[in-house]
Amino acid sequence: MQVLVRDNNVDQALKVLKKKMQREGIFREMKLRRNYEKPSERRAREKAEAVRRARKLERKRLEREGF
Repeated sequence: MQVLVRDNNVDQALKVLKKKMQREGIFREMKLRRNYEKPSERRAREKAEAVRRARKLERKRLEREGF
């Protein structure tokens, strides 16, 4: 990942870099990789995340349709 520093403004470049990393999910992945996660725990977590995403999409769809 690359960010250009303009006018020696490192703070602005860091802000842009952090935003890009957040969007890509790098911070979340780093947090998950800090500790070992058993394969069974990983499957359970991923399944729970999928259920959460599906419910959220369903809620948004219902809200959009006016129910």
